[in-house]
Amino acid sequence: MENRTDLTPKQIVEKLNQYIIGQDKAKRAVAVALRNRTRRLKLPEEIRDEVAPKNILMIGPTGCGKTEIARRLAKLCNAPFLKVEATKYTEVGYVGRDVESMVRDLMAVGYKDVKAEMEETLREKSVSVVEEKLLDLLLPGSGKKEKASASDVAQTVSEAAGEGNVIVLGDGTSEPAGSSSEGGMTSTREKFRQMLREGKLEDREVEVTVSRQQGMPSMEIIAGGSLDDLQSSMQSLAGMLNGGRHKRRTVSVREARKILTEETLDSMVDNDKVCDEAKKRVENSGIVFIDEIDKIAVHGESHGQDVSREGVQRDILPIVEGSNVSTKFGVVNTTHILFIAAGAFSVASPSDLIPELQGRFPLRVELESLSKDDFKRILQEPKNSLIMQYSELLKTEGVTLQITPDAVDRMSVIAEEVNSKSENIGARRLHTIMEKVLDEINFTADEHSGETITVDADYVNRQLGDIVQSQDLSRYIL
Repeated sequence: MENRTDLTPKQIVEKLNQYIIGQDKAKRAVAVALRNRTRRLKLPEEIRDEVAPKNILMIGPTGCGKTEIARRLAKLCNAPFLKVEATKYTEVGYVGRDVESMVRDLMAVGYKDVKAEMEETLREKSVSVVEEKLLDLLLPGSGKKEKASASDVAQTVSEAAGEGNVIVLGDGTSEPAGSSSEGGMTSTREKFRQMLREGKLEDREVEVTVSRQQGMPSMEIIAGGSLDDLQSSMQSLAGMLNGGRHKRRTVSVREARKILTEETLDSMVDNDKVCDEAKKRVENSGIVFIDEIDKIAVHGESHGQDVSREGVQRDILPIVEGSNVSTKFGVVNTTHILFIAAGAFSVASPSDLIPELQGRFPLRVELESLSKDDFKRILQEPKNSLIMQYSELLKTEGVTLQITPDAVDRMSVIAEEVNSKSENIGARRLHTIMEKVLDEINFTADEHSGETITVDADYVNRQLGDIVQSQDLSRYIL
């Protein structure tokens, strides 16, 4: 994959601008945090361990871009990235997921990414191996020292050739199927290889054995893993005791190639090497985005369920500060993982978090509510803007959609109005409005193939006029 660790903060912000409108303060903060990770890796070893990441707390209403900034940031640096909701974790002793599972999940993401990269580099080498396996399936016994009987060969060749029992070769010549009797297995195999490469056998059916073994059981259960880990470990153990489960499937050569490629790549990859690289990446450049952190903030006196919320905060402390977490891929140190927490803080405030946790998130960034000008830009400017998405979807039906500038203006004004009168859900309001405006067009698109449909301000008003005027309707529909 492309290495983008040398991006400057300015370049990072420029790349984020392609997808996210506004929120310059938040972009600057994450850009500097990302660049500091690159700088840390260039330091001498004795200083490197002392430099801890500056975790970020994002404060802002829903739909203003908090999650999108973190997600795009991870893609920029090809870093292992995990988004979790703080509300799904419980204090140790309560039923639910413990906070250490976020590190285990991040490690699983890192492992999957590294394995996919290594498989990609080996894909070219696997082509010839898969070809030989396919030929073994098409001509049983041809790849072994002991030759199949002449009748078996003739039958296989006959089935592949179809009517007339003739194999058509790539050069236009043909050969009777029965001619590959004594000593002819090798030449038959080569002819089949040629046919396979030319795509003439893609629809022929073969029988493949698919392995469904779960892999090595995880010893995480001993190291304080969750109920999920216990369940998967028991399944793995049962699979091993049964000698692994195999299933025979009859599939086309096209499908068999995919199955065999996956199995071949899996066997070619060095799992220990993948684990080591994934652990290194997670520890040095992993990013955990903890959403809805305001929901575990305790407002006022704690009682009942609030006690568990405070317990979750206390459990998060050692993870964010730096501790060793046991995973099935090895022990992971969380000291240099970057944690980005986010919340609307509409009821609670950041000061309602326990002081120790507040101290673990030294950088605070407030994201602004979106205005009509922001909505206007969101509709048009991002790389995969909403207008572009709907236009491409309708293009598949042969319909050309044209949305005029005054229609964009009108939808932006409506989005701002509805957000101010009812709940402020940020840019997500645009999805609702666009769906309502284009409802009729989407429903009857197949009847307008080859036509150009223009959406202007009048059309928007016709579609949304009654809803916008009635506050009760707009509250329920938009």
